[in-house]
Amino acid sequence: MLSPLRSRDFRLLAGGVAVSGLGSAMTPVALAFAVLDLGGSATELGLVVAASAAAEVVTILYGGVLGDRLPRQVLMQGSSAATAVAQAALAAALITGHGSIWLLTVMGVATGCLGAIAQPASNAMTRSTVSEEQLAGAVVLRSLAQQTAFAVGFALAGVVVALAGPGWAIAVDAATYAVAAALFAMIRAASPSGGEHARILSELAAGAREVLRHSWLWLLIGQALLYHLFYGGAQGVLGPIVIGAAWGEEAWGWALSALMAGFVAGGLMALRWRPHRLLRWGVVLLSLTAAFPLAMALAGDLRWVLLGAFVHGVGLQLFSVNWDLAIQENVAEEMLARVYSFDLVGSYVCRPIGLALTGPVAALVGTEAWLVVVAAVVGLSSLAALGAPSVRRLTRRTAPVTDAEPLAAP
Repeated sequence: MLSPLRSRDFRLLAGGVAVSGLGSAMTPVALAFAVLDLGGSATELGLVVAASAAAEVVTILYGGVLGDRLPRQVLMQGSSAATAVAQAALAAALITGHGSIWLLTVMGVATGCLGAIAQPASNAMTRSTVSEEQLAGAVVLRSLAQQTAFAVGFALAGVVVALAGPGWAIAVDAATYAVAAALFAMIRAASPSGGEHARILSELAAGAREVLRHSWLWLLIGQALLYHLFYGGAQGVLGPIVIGAAWGEEAWGWALSALMAGFVAGGLMALRWRPHRLLRWGVVLLSLTAAFPLAMALAGDLRWVLLGAFVHGVGLQLFSVNWDLAIQENVAEEMLARVYSFDLVGSYVCRPIGLALTGPVAALVGTEAWLVVVAAVVGLSSLAALGAPSVRRLTRRTAPVTDAEPLAAP
C-alpha cells in the first residue's frame, strides 16, 4: 500500500492539524487555571467551558453545510487565521492583568464558533488528499500526528502555566493557529463542492436522512451523546480541581499528557492492527475509557491516575480510528461534511449541560462518588452497543463509495 505521506496535500493537512493541535491542547489547561486564578469556582469553570461547547454545537451544523458547498481548505484557513487573532487578544489581556471570567467566556464562545465552522470540513478533507488505497493509512496517520501533538501540548501546558501563567500558554496557541492557516493555504486538493445548492435547511435534512440510513451511525452517535454528557465534566471540571489539589497544577498537565500518550500508543497499534469488523472491537476498547475517571476517584497515587489516563487514551483512539474509517468508507463524498457535522453535534450536544451541572452535582453527592458513576456510565454504555447487529457486523470496504452505487446496509 502506498504511504499517504507521498501526497503533498496530505502532508500539509496533517501538518496543519498537528501544529494547531499542539497549541489547542494547552488552552484547556490554561483556561482552567486562568478561571481558578481569577477566583472562580468549579461551577464557574464549568459554565465557562460550557459556553464554548454550546457555541460549537450551535454552529457546527452550519459548518457541515459550508463544508459540502465551499472549498474545504479555504474554510480551514480562514477559521485558523481568525482563531489566531482571537487567542492572541485573549493572551494579551491575561498577560497584562486585564482578564476576567466574563472575557474568558466571551472569547471561548468566539473561538468555539470559529472552530465549529471548519471542523466538519477538516474531517472530510482527508479523503480529498489521498487515493482510495491510501485512505486507511491516512486516517491513522492524521490521527496519530494530531494526538502526538496533543500529548506534547498537554505536557508543555502544565509547565508553561506553572512557570509563566495561563496567558503565555494561550499565546502559544495563537501562534500555532497562524502556522496552521499558512499550511492549509498551500493545499491544492480539488474541492468536491460545486453546482447549485438547495436552501440550508434542505441540505441539513438531506444530511440527517443520510445519518438515519445507517443504524450503526445514529446508534453510536447516541452513545457518544451519553458519553460526553457524563465524561465531559469529569475531565473539564473535576479533573484539574481533584488532581491539581492533590498533586499540583503540573500534575494535571501530566495526566492529560498521559491521556494523549495513550492516544499515540493506540494510533501506533492501529497502524498494524486493522480488524475486518470495524466497530466490534472498537466499542469493546471504548469501554476502557472508564479507567480515567475511576482512577481519579479511587487512586491515592498519581501513578495510578496516569495509568488510568493512558488506558483511556488507548481505548478511545482505537475506537476513533475505526469509527472515522467507517464514516469515510460508507458515506458519499458530497454528504461527508454534513454527516461529520451531525456526528459532532450528536456527540457534543449534551456536553455543555454536563459541564454546567458537574460542579453542583459533585458538590451534592461527593466528587469521588460522582466520578465512579461517570466511570460506570461510559464503560457500560460502550459495551451495550454490541447488542446492535449493525455495529457487530460492519466490515471494511474494498471499493470506493460513489453516488451511483448503494451504500453499506444499515
